[in-house]
Amino acid sequence: MKRLPVVAIIGQPNVGKSTLFNRLTKTRAAIVDDHPGVTRDRHLARMDWNGVEFRLMDTGGYVPDSKELFDLAIREQVDLALAEADVLLLLCNVQTGVTRTDEMMARIIRGTGKPFLLVVNKVDNQKLELETPEFWTLGLDEPMGVAANSGRHTGDLLDRIIELLPEMPSQIADQGLRVAIIGRPNVGKSSLVNRLLGDNRVLVTPVAGTTRDAIDTPVTVDGRKYVLVDTAGLRRRTKIRENIEFYSRLRTLSAIETAQVCMLLVEPAEGLTRQDIQVLEEAVTQRKGVALVVNKWDTVPEKETNTARKMQEEMLRNIHTLRWVPVLFISALTGQRAPRVLEMAERIAANRAQWLDPEELRSKMLGAIERRPPPAREGNWIRFRDVIQVRNDPPWIVFRCNHPEMLTTVYHRYLENQLRRAFDFEGVPIRLDFRRGRFIESESEDQEDTMKGVERPKGPAVFYGEAQGDEDDLDVLPVVNRDRDLDDDDDDDDDWEEIEEVEGDGEEEWDEEVEEDDDWDDDDDDDR
Repeated sequence: MKRLPVVAIIGQPNVGKSTLFNRLTKTRAAIVDDHPGVTRDRHLARMDWNGVEFRLMDTGGYVPDSKELFDLAIREQVDLALAEADVLLLLCNVQTGVTRTDEMMARIIRGTGKPFLLVVNKVDNQKLELETPEFWTLGLDEPMGVAANSGRHTGDLLDRIIELLPEMPSQIADQGLRVAIIGRPNVGKSSLVNRLLGDNRVLVTPVAGTTRDAIDTPVTVDGRKYVLVDTAGLRRRTKIRENIEFYSRLRTLSAIETAQVCMLLVEPAEGLTRQDIQVLEEAVTQRKGVALVVNKWDTVPEKETNTARKMQEEMLRNIHTLRWVPVLFISALTGQRAPRVLEMAERIAANRAQWLDPEELRSKMLGAIERRPPPAREGNWIRFRDVIQVRNDPPWIVFRCNHPEMLTTVYHRYLENQLRRAFDFEGVPIRLDFRRGRFIESESEDQEDTMKGVERPKGPAVFYGEAQGDEDDLDVLPVVNRDRDLDDDDDDDDDWEEIEEVEGDGEEEWDEEVEEDDDWDDDDDDDR
């Protein structure tokens, strides 16, 4: 697991930074306008060029001498970008030539000691190409002419970026389970980490990260090794709130990328905010183990026996397709249930790494399909013939059928619901893949490219066949989690009708009972 390198586009206003960002990312995430200073904050996008991944950052225009509050804010953002980035792109405008701001930015870039590229924008033709040598005076090696509007030479630019990307250090596997403590500022991340480190059972060897990375702290609890990936080291380097939020987001993304399990901390007063949901969805998209940890439980007044249950129901109502995410109520300040954080992370990691018994998986899922077969589409009956787990950590389940393209999202959710009922995948996103093909018992030279490098289960069958869509485009299909008997036909009927209601108009809520948790037993009543 590695942190993705960050490439920052910097330069003075109106040189086309946002246009280049949109061109390279093939999005319109950054607002583009001819008026200088339209990009007031920074945008971040995950990139993949020829199989190499990195993050591209767009910044506001750098105005070195302006006293306007707006320009000061942008300058602070650029300073943060310079600190956060691994590769710097200085973007200039061929139409204006070399400016004093370009010269100042060039001096700053040379002083960072980081890899850099000098890119001259708006070079729309060969005639303008002849004007780029002027930028040699900046002392940043050979200028590269591009045209962000038309895409001219942007592919060559990406090739150059890939050449400059540094090799990011890998995380050491034998250090232990990597648990990311993530969440908004001031939800108690540092308090929780200090609580976990302060117990007399813990042996601590602190390893400080850089100002750019999340801080890794290897610890040993009861003989079990962990690495706490802590984003709590965030310091308020500026009074501009947008900078704090962006910096926090970048640190959080870095923590998620390198972790196996992510513990999202929230406050009971605010509950699950939109920002929290975005962070949670990012972790699920990367198929990390996830859990919600409600901190500051000691601040909730007049708690009753069902207070935690009601709050959990309210939170899960906002993420009804992620109801398999476990919720834990703690107080880092008093220590109430704090040790259960690592216990829960351990359980989620075990669920994420498990290999299912091939025969049991096949029997359970084909039985569920037989009891509730998919509806015919366009006069064609959809027939399933096999199901197999092709990978663990994170789990990847492949179904074989004759018309995978005709399966609906409703049926995808039904199958994952049945899968979660039959096996313990609490806190774990599951990848479901529906394909044509053959399950065979020996290796074959006509193996599908998309299956190369996939770890093979110890079961009797391995899947080879025609892929339905690119594997990176397949969505995680989370569903309601109920621990009930698969063989109960009545439960199947209720589940199927409930899923149809959700798919039908998008307004029906999943009326699910939250399972009993040990956190609410009689022994904990005194704690509340």
